[in-house]
Order: sequence, then structure tokens, then C-alpha cells
Amino acid sequence: MEKFRQKLHIEPPEGWLNDPNGLSFFKDEYHVFFQYSPGSPEGRTPRCWGHCKGRELFSMSYEGIAVSPEIPEERNGVYSGSAVENGGILHIFYTGNVKEKGDFNYVTNGRGANVIRISTADGVHFGEKQVLLRNPDYPDFCSCHVRDPKVWIENGVWKMVLGARTADDHGCVLVYTSGDGENWSYVTCVSKPDFGYMWECPDYFSIGGKGYLSVSPQGLPHFDTKFQNVFQSGYFTLSGTLEDNAPEEFYEWDMGFDFYAPQTFEAPGGRRVLIGWMGMDNQADYGNATTALGWQHCLTLPREITVLENGRLAQNPVAELNGLFGEKKSLSDGETSEVKLPFDFSTRADGKFTAELDGRLRLEYVPSEKIFRLVFADELYGCGRTERKAVIGKLEDIRIIADMSSLEIYLNGGETVFGTRFYPDGESVRLTVSGSVSAALRNFLKED
Repeated sequence: MEKFRQKLHIEPPEGWLNDPNGLSFFKDEYHVFFQYSPGSPEGRTPRCWGHCKGRELFSMSYEGIAVSPEIPEERNGVYSGSAVENGGILHIFYTGNVKEKGDFNYVTNGRGANVIRISTADGVHFGEKQVLLRNPDYPDFCSCHVRDPKVWIENGVWKMVLGARTADDHGCVLVYTSGDGENWSYVTCVSKPDFGYMWECPDYFSIGGKGYLSVSPQGLPHFDTKFQNVFQSGYFTLSGTLEDNAPEEFYEWDMGFDFYAPQTFEAPGGRRVLIGWMGMDNQADYGNATTALGWQHCLTLPREITVLENGRLAQNPVAELNGLFGEKKSLSDGETSEVKLPFDFSTRADGKFTAELDGRLRLEYVPSEKIFRLVFADELYGCGRTERKAVIGKLEDIRIIADMSSLEIYLNGGETVFGTRFYPDGESVRLTVSGSVSAALRNFLKED
């Protein structure tokens, strides 16, 4: 086994992976595209789109590079975008990035951001590229940073949201509509005062008749228990339609070290499924041990989104994950067990809770503080990661999904989530848990 290679998460064969793109279920297959810099685990080659597909979410094959820079309007990279099916054709929309040579600041000048469409009848072979929107097609208040089209069809109308940065450094989302998916008209701008200078990777969806706007804002102030990463990702609840421009509370999707640029899609059965980038911008003060091995980053597990009684959104691993693990084994409180990776641990909590991996990573909840902590006690184990916190009123249950070099931690039915990379010495870890009730451990069924 190649050290740290994941068994549950999508990652690149080599090079750099970032944003998930074009998530879709098309002609009985799931399609997961992603930002990809082949040949450079540091992300220094022009961005392409890598592609995985398969009939099952956890049995997908890597199909190679699907989209790469070919025309002048994308010569500096094929950036993020989305996919929508219409009439048996999968239409893909993305940003073609252009950086002019010269003395430019690349914020208000020198950068081209072009919305480009390609289509496919089989999910693998793509037609001619069409440039739909260029810088002059965006409102005058925009800077040159407009990107990441998310497109859907609602009551026969094509709709698009684009992440943007205004000329005076405020983040926003641009809303466009179209009658045919080719000719687009600007409708409105959605924003929130003093909430970052750029909103990336927008995504609009509705559950139970209520709308939610997901964005990845850059430039938020950092606090002890929120907005702790270089850049953040979260969702606004909306007090009306998207066009009403009424974003309410903002909730972070993931409180861990490694999460950004999520995208959702509708899976069979009407499920709303989210996948995020399990990584962080190069500006972060931590890294990944796989870089020296030739690749970096992965995607999160597919997470089904549901609505809790308090109106918050919950994220939990899709049900298909359960079929990858064996029968539950009880784990005694305070016991230390040698556990083979990957594993699935779950328990109800009763007051104070701690879990330790190899004595080098600690998860803990202290009721008097009402704070859950993820703490690395070892530089190499976390590759520079230190501590992340979240305020939760009461810890009722916890689920930990451990892969070969990642952890996803779901608290209180998925209301609060932590995602992080970690780098153990071998293919198993020493797990110690205290303060749990009815703890259960399940081991991975498949073997290499």
C-alpha cells in the first residue's frame, strides 16, 4: 500500500487536487469532477478538471483529465464550475481564467473571467466550447474577480450564480437567468455588509421549500471559535427567494482544518448531497505529508444534507458508506484499542468526552466550557496543524470516520462537523475513548 493513500475519499493519482466541480448523477452514473494540477503537488501547473465516475459513490474510477485549457479565453486555467442535465445532455459551465502579461494588479485590471459551456451526451466526450460571458457582461461595480458558475433549472428557467468581488472589495453573488442556457441576463446581486472581500464557489439549493445560499467568503476576521481557517465556507439561510437579497444567519459547514469550496447536487431519491475540498489554500501555515510523495489533497466523503428541528442544516455521510463497514463491536469506556484503518466509531456522550489517537491527536468536549476541541499534540502527526474549536451547547452524540490519513467528525446528528488530515505512522492507530455511552466500532470490510 502506498503510504497515506485513502480508501474512502477521492484523491488525485498525482499532482494537486482542489475544488469539487460538476457534481451530477447522469445516465445512471455519478460524476465528480475536480480542480486538478497534474504533475505538481504544490498546484503550480495550469488548472484542469480531473474526472471520476461510477454507478456507486464509493466505487468510482478515475477517468483522467476531462477539461484542459485549449482556447484563448481559458489559457491560464480551467477554473471551477458545475453541471446540469437537460434533454439527455449534460451541460458543464466553468470559468476560463486569463492573466494578461504586464504591470497589472489582477484585481481591477489584467484578468479575464469567462463563463464557458461544454456539453456531453455520455459524460465522457465533450463538444465544442462556447464562451457565454466575459468581463463586460458583468455589472460595472465588479472587479475582475468573477467566477465559479453554479447553474440549475427552476420551473423551466435556467439560473446561474457567480461568486464575485466588487471594485471596492466586498464579496457578493451575481444572479443571472436564461431561457436556453446560452443567452444570459443579469438579475441582481446578493450580498451582506462587511462580510469579506470575495465570495467564491456559490451554490443555491432548497430543502423543504426553504432556500439556502452556500458561499466560501475570503477576508473574514478570525476568532477563537469561528472563522479559524485562512478562508471559510458556510451557508446563509434566506428569508425569501434568492432574488430577494435577504441572507440571514451564516453557519460554517465544517469547523476543521481542511474544508473549502463545497458543492451540492441532487442525488437519486431527491437527496441533497454535498462534497467539499478536504484541503486549504497554500496560505495556510500547515501542509500535507503526501506532498513529498507526489500528490496533495482529497475530497470529503459525500454528505447528505438534511434540516434539523432548529432550522440548521445537518451533514452526515451518505447511507452507502454503511455498507463498507462490518458489524458493530462494543468499545469499553476508557479502554485503549489498536484499530485498523479505516474505521467508523460512534457513541452517545454523557458529559465530558475525550478520544485520543496514538496519544498525538485529542478530541475533547468539556461541558463547563461548552466547547469541542480538536487538538494535535504532535507536529508531524498534524503536519503543522494545531487546534480547532467549536461552541456547542451539549454533546449528545459523536461519529468519527477515519480513513488512512483523514478524519471526519460529526457531532449531534451532524449539526457540527470537523474535517482534518492526519498522518499516522502505520495502517492502524491506538484509540482511547472516555465519557462515552454505548460506544461502537466498525472495521472496513474491503482489503487490498
